[in-house]
Amino acid sequence: MASQFSQQYAFRAQKTLGLVGGTPDYLPLSGLVTPDVPARTYHYSSDGRLFAYALPTAVRIFQAEGAKLLQELSIPNIIEIQFSPRGTYISTWERPVKLEDGAQHKNLRIFSVSTGEELIAFTQKSQEGWDLQYTISESHAIRLVSQEVQVFRPAEWGKGVVDKLRVEGASTVSLSPGLNPSVAIFFAEKKGAPASIKIYGLLALSSVPTCAKNFYKADRAQIKWNDLGTQALVVTQTEVDNSNMSYYGETSMYLLSAAGNFDCRVTLDKEGPIHDVTWGPNSKEFGVVYGFMPAKTMLFDQRVRTLHDFGSAPHNTISFNPQGRLLFLAGFGNLAGKIDVFDRRTLNKVCTIDAPNTSYCSWSPDGRFLLTATLSPRLRVDNGIKIWHASGPLVHVQAVEELYQASWRPTPVDQAPPFGPTIPPAPQPSPSVLAAALTSKAVAAKPAGAYRPPGARGLATPAIFKREDEGGAPRVPGSGTVSGSATPPRGYNRSPNVPGSMPSNGISQNGHGQGGRRHVPGAAPRTPPPMGDQGQGHGGQGGQDKKRKKKEKEKKKGERGGSGTVTPMGGVSARPSLDIQTNGLDETSNGVKDETAAEAATSVPPTPSLEQLDPIAKKVRNLNKKASTISHLSMSLDVTDAVQCLALQLKAIEELKEKAKRGERLEATQLKKMEGEVDIRKELASLGITA
Repeated sequence: MASQFSQQYAFRAQKTLGLVGGTPDYLPLSGLVTPDVPARTYHYSSDGRLFAYALPTAVRIFQAEGAKLLQELSIPNIIEIQFSPRGTYISTWERPVKLEDGAQHKNLRIFSVSTGEELIAFTQKSQEGWDLQYTISESHAIRLVSQEVQVFRPAEWGKGVVDKLRVEGASTVSLSPGLNPSVAIFFAEKKGAPASIKIYGLLALSSVPTCAKNFYKADRAQIKWNDLGTQALVVTQTEVDNSNMSYYGETSMYLLSAAGNFDCRVTLDKEGPIHDVTWGPNSKEFGVVYGFMPAKTMLFDQRVRTLHDFGSAPHNTISFNPQGRLLFLAGFGNLAGKIDVFDRRTLNKVCTIDAPNTSYCSWSPDGRFLLTATLSPRLRVDNGIKIWHASGPLVHVQAVEELYQASWRPTPVDQAPPFGPTIPPAPQPSPSVLAAALTSKAVAAKPAGAYRPPGARGLATPAIFKREDEGGAPRVPGSGTVSGSATPPRGYNRSPNVPGSMPSNGISQNGHGQGGRRHVPGAAPRTPPPMGDQGQGHGGQGGQDKKRKKKEKEKKKGERGGSGTVTPMGGVSARPSLDIQTNGLDETSNGVKDETAAEAATSVPPTPSLEQLDPIAKKVRNLNKKASTISHLSMSLDVTDAVQCLALQLKAIEELKEKAKRGERLEATQLKKMEGEVDIRKELASLGITA
């Protein structure tokens, strides 16, 4: 029965557009009129009856089953098209332009599919959320305009707005599916006021909201209703993450009931962004992929009770098949493209599909196949479509150059064949799979595992360097690491320490610890020196070796070049002592030469000739000459300064004497200064100055 059900899909590329039949032949529909120019977009109706595509000059509407042309709308420059839920109306959007007469350009138009007549037109500047939102029965349609929500009756477009709700500051509006539609309106944070979301009954917009909730850290929101329209998941996001943990801001999630009898925040046990969230087809459960990579996936019920934990893995997408019998977890974008298919009843993994470079992935209407596509401009090479059976085998391949769009033809679930208690077997692959296998280039197998430096090869990977899904240590929120990183600290510090500060982590700058050398990972451990030979600071053993060699050199020189001065440690200094006469004055205070100085003076060896002096002896001789010159200059400067100081004191005393003769009253300090005149004159006489 599965083979009798058509699995039609459509694709759009730079040079072609087509409809392809499904299992088992995958033949293109011959009745489709292929456009001569590139199409800008295409769209199926929700029930799968209609198919339309937009050209630069017109919009064509076809019957999806036989590709029969039903209507052609001669409207140019259309960028977006959309059918109403039952396919009664088609909406078109074009970029707004400035008209010559100054009137507003009504770039959003609504046409009747059966007659092609334009029913109503609006001005819609933003391409995001451009179309009206219809109820499932097409009884009402709403749109957010400036500061109000406008309500229309599609059967009576001519009457215009039939109801409206003033919503100042609203940024997002979402109409629920189901028989009793509700309207959810999100208000972002503004001027310190918290963000909020309010839910109104569509038929009672003037009444108080049935549900309202306030929260912070929400600059924008994504509202996802379940299929019954009874509950909504609100994923909020900030523009900037104040904790610097994510480049894309902080994310949070709330569950709200349209009736107002339940609302709560969905608490997630791993730090990081919310990658994807989706409702199950039964409207009683939802799945969330969240956290830093490897992300965690959880299944919750409608009261936010945990149903199953899928663990951590490199996933960022979750999707149920239309029957709710299977679900897949996948990692697309910058991830490897692995798709893990699970059985919802047993929660066991069915298979893993390797689909690298996937830009688009979706379930077929009967829930048995997966369509993956590599689209441009996301990737401009290897563009094409692949169809996989839910059990894992590849059943069809279609390579398309510069592919822009691909999707299944929608089919109501009740019209698809029922999904049995077990997964049906995969059909035979189409000839395209064999042809692709023969023409594909053999790819050399890459070595598995992460890169390791040569010094760490051949060893077991420490648990701290493993991902959680490989048995590594779990990431603990609030562990104090930067961006939640679990990387251990280095054994050395590349940045210099502040002078006078203690080395970080007990290790001195550039990794030089007590041994004075940097530790090389993978190298044999260095044998520490004996306690008695350990140096201090950065010198270490090298400093002691230098001191010992220096002492030996000085001892040899003393034995070869004569006796030197005796050091406090008992050694003989190679440098001769300096005994400098300063203007006939001795260094002793009592005028008697010190005996030790005299002995040192007699121990100075005679200056040898230039030919006999080695480089060290020449340096010693030059130093002696410089020291003698400096000592003479310093002594003469000291005597001159002393004489000038004493002369100034005598001059001050003479001035005080003149004041006393004039009868002026002197202070006690001035009188005491005058009494020191005799001592000053004696001191000048000792320096050879008479006054």
